[in-house]
Amino acid sequence: MDKTSVIFGNKMPDKVVKKATKSKEKYIKKFGDDSNKDYKLGFIGIDCLDFIDAKNVIFSKENEEFPKKAVIVGNIRMGFGHYRISIAMASAAKALGYTPVWLDLASFDATGSKMIRAQNDLYSMGSRLSQISKLFNHFVWEPMNKEGFKKISYNAVDQKNSENLVPIFRNIPKDTPYIATHVWPSQAAIHSGMTHVVNAIPDNWPMALHLSEGAIHTVQTNYAYYGYKRLDGFSKKPLNHMPDDDIKMVGKYVDHEIVKNLEKDNDARRDRIANNKPIRILFTVGGAGAGAKQLIEMINHLLPYVKENKVSLFINFGDHLNVYEKLCKKIPGFADTNKFFDQYSALKDFVAKMNEEDVSGIYSIYHQDIFPAVYSTNLLMRKCDILVTKPSELVFYPIPKIFMRHIGGHEAYGAIHGAELGDATYECDTKQKITRMLDDFIHDKSLLLHMIEETEKMKELGLYNGAYECVKLAVKGRDGK
Repeated sequence: MDKTSVIFGNKMPDKVVKKATKSKEKYIKKFGDDSNKDYKLGFIGIDCLDFIDAKNVIFSKENEEFPKKAVIVGNIRMGFGHYRISIAMASAAKALGYTPVWLDLASFDATGSKMIRAQNDLYSMGSRLSQISKLFNHFVWEPMNKEGFKKISYNAVDQKNSENLVPIFRNIPKDTPYIATHVWPSQAAIHSGMTHVVNAIPDNWPMALHLSEGAIHTVQTNYAYYGYKRLDGFSKKPLNHMPDDDIKMVGKYVDHEIVKNLEKDNDARRDRIANNKPIRILFTVGGAGAGAKQLIEMINHLLPYVKENKVSLFINFGDHLNVYEKLCKKIPGFADTNKFFDQYSALKDFVAKMNEEDVSGIYSIYHQDIFPAVYSTNLLMRKCDILVTKPSELVFYPIPKIFMRHIGGHEAYGAIHGAELGDATYECDTKQKITRMLDDFIHDKSLLLHMIEETEKMKELGLYNGAYECVKLAVKGRDGK
């Protein structure tokens, strides 16, 4: 199924097609040709996601039958964002009466999986390098993430590469509802002949990187809708638009547990503010482990507030122990603060009591396993008052947010969206901006109360229903059946 030569009726130049073909062949040469392999598929549970009964697909000796009313969530690890969105989709599927099936295409011993891991390693290295080299960030990383990935020719190459993932799909029923939270799992599903594919686009900045012709593309904002519908700026010349049935604005991808309990969680926030309790600030370390310098600056600035019991800090390091170790070296006494390291059950017990008990001090969270590494933020998010994060997938979650400096130019447009809707600040890209913003939120509680109110207004408008809508679209498919 050729998706490289013509994309939404737009013919690609011969040199682009040749480049794409060479790219696919390069990975086959490096990792082997498994196009004739018959990979048998089985299932295991995911302990961290037992509350939604998610089934993880693994290679097996014999094929196991897919669960009844299965909804597959096709994903990869690239940072934490795509995993977090995948959990939101799985949560929504469970809430709507389906069985979520987790398909991480990077997790297998297959040619396509090795290709993904190689590309993810390069992306993670570039992300970290962009934080320590201003020249690399300015001349390479920012332009690539904002404009390089925007070109439709980039999509042509990805389409050809994703053909290497098809063997993994050989024993998946082709009419199973399927939601992809990264474009490669979407492209792979389409190439394999799957018929009910939703391509959940994560970013607010339209890029051809995320195109997967044949799937239903979903976006979280109107800005993204218009950009993708028109394929705006994907080429120097005007392009054919995406057909109406190929693009839907569905709202923000948020977990059922967070949407359902929003008012309850906000009442707890208002109660803490009214009773002058310490403001609970949650920091996240992204999946690439970047942003350590700005994190250190913020924590150093907030230490006097912690000592005065005006603020309590929660830092989820994810699976990046090296960032924690860096903070221990740079911040005196940080190693002596409270820790939950590979103690997910203990963390859950602690979080369950956070609304009934006063919490003070600094808490560091780390898990080697990616599932609790990601989901610990979701747990703590509901019990904290402010989330401090780079403007990534967490832009769209219903909690007051202060945005750090972006990592990759495409993220900047998420910060713009959050600031305009009113549940987040603008991007604070310098030490002076972000420390001033933290001071203002600590001293002027009306700023925090206003953001809390805005999240409830957005829920009333249905803006947090994106994950539910993706599940409904996948179940119906393109033909509505």
